[in-house]
Amino acid sequence: MTIIPVILSGGAGTRLWPLSSGNHPKQFLPLISDKTMIQETLLRLSGLETASPIVVCGEAHRFIVAEQLSEVSEKKPVVILEPLAKNTAPAIAVACRAALDIDKDAVCVVLPSDHVIKDTGAFQTAVKTAAEEAMNGSLVTFGIVPTFPATGYGYIKCGSQTGKTFSLEKFVEKPNLEKAEEYLKSGEYSWNSGMFVFKAETFLSELKGFESDMYAASVEAYEKAVKETDFVRLDKASYEKIKGNSIDYAVMEKTSKGKVVKLDAGWNDVGSWSALWEIREKDAEQNVLSGDVISLNTKASYVRADKKTIAVIGLENVVVVDSEDAILISAMDKVQDVKLVAEKMKARG
Repeated sequence: MTIIPVILSGGAGTRLWPLSSGNHPKQFLPLISDKTMIQETLLRLSGLETASPIVVCGEAHRFIVAEQLSEVSEKKPVVILEPLAKNTAPAIAVACRAALDIDKDAVCVVLPSDHVIKDTGAFQTAVKTAAEEAMNGSLVTFGIVPTFPATGYGYIKCGSQTGKTFSLEKFVEKPNLEKAEEYLKSGEYSWNSGMFVFKAETFLSELKGFESDMYAASVEAYEKAVKETDFVRLDKASYEKIKGNSIDYAVMEKTSKGKVVKLDAGWNDVGSWSALWEIREKDAEQNVLSGDVISLNTKASYVRADKKTIAVIGLENVVVVDSEDAILISAMDKVQDVKLVAEKMKARG
């Protein structure tokens, strides 16, 4: 069995502005450790026998992807460049087509490049289970065992259990609090992780059946690609024909081959500064302080000083982050609106 990591690195990470931006999104930042998030994504597979990773990213990020992965692995990645973003289904399709050139029976482990997983051992055990199931023709997703009634995640309803896997009954959109509490109490629902394991040919076959136009254009974009020494440049004319869609909508909600492996490994998608505060180690005042920070009578706050000394006095439940170009000051419970600021900045040019 050839296991190929497929790393999706197309996100903009605007909810972690001002550090994360379109030119330098969060997956290229060291937010949890001294390694960047894309490096951590690859490193958590260390110890498993895997082939060189396939990374799908935009043209603007090609050099930083190659540089950061070369720092943590001797395996040269296959870096596929999207001429424009088309969501996860086409990105995974071109990666699977590339995987067939490596091994026609390849099993792809599809991973977003910006997640946190604390328990690497539990994660690798789940990957092995999922890979074995994938060899039997299943499309496997990881269902995160929920720890609280989250309203910011989509959910997966699991059905009957066979061995270590569950049938996939349905995907559910982000719920309100009352519904999330019902999901948690029932024990039938998991958080939607956005991570998948399947044979490349199985995924492409299912995509062809459900979204034939997307399948044809994705395969054409790869087969007409300019394959350079370091990068694979997808054919723009072919890729432009694709009507973008997520893997959930395009395939996983329609397939009868869906399976779920439950994962309890300290997962977080780090979708906001408050999420980063939650998973980081805190001081006696429940603060997460990074860089040159002076804190007086401040509690339950996230303060990150990358460029300047930051002094905070008498504050509670706030986020303060400085960068080369801007400073963010926000109430902790309003950080989801940071993406609106990023949109306003983009509109300003």
